[in-house]
Amino acid sequence: MNKKTDFIIGMLFAAATIVFIVLFLTNDMFFNWAFERHHNILSWYIRPLFIIPMVIFAFKKSYTGIFASIFALFTSMFWFPAPAASSPQVLEFLAFEMDYLKGAWTAPKIIMSLAVPLFFFMLLTAAWKRNWKWLLGVIIGAAVLKFIWSVAFSGEAGMSILKPALFGLVVCIGGLSYYFKKHKRTEKM
Repeated sequence: MNKKTDFIIGMLFAAATIVFIVLFLTNDMFFNWAFERHHNILSWYIRPLFIIPMVIFAFKKSYTGIFASIFALFTSMFWFPAPAASSPQVLEFLAFEMDYLKGAWTAPKIIMSLAVPLFFFMLLTAAWKRNWKWLLGVIIGAAVLKFIWSVAFSGEAGMSILKPALFGLVVCIGGLSYYFKKHKRTEKM
């Protein structure tokens, strides 16, 4: 795909992601439908895995790949059916998340929420520049901060994200390590 087409398709995915986020935050029926499915913790395990293609596509400088991966990450919260039952911790944590997203948007909350686009910017910049140490630091830092934020603001219920966060962290680091080692070998040939 040529660079112009790649950029245009990438921007379409970026726009679709923005439309999804706006719809999610402004349409209560869609918000509730998506959150019912987000109770399925498979979505908690799959979401961090989209970091791998995001990084690889940033490494390859593909806007389509980057923004399609981001779109997939955001929409994956509702890919799985609503579970028949959820643990009390999961229910409590998701109730906190729902209140957080639907509550008043104060200045501190807006500033804290800017950590999400900042994470994407740092992650993609590190991959684009092929800075493995910075990339590793961003991935580990994001997982740790997400866990701290979850526990600090939702208490014991925040512990429910520990296993998915650790799983995502290990798989991301392992998958990207494999990719970069393989890529270095092909560059040397």
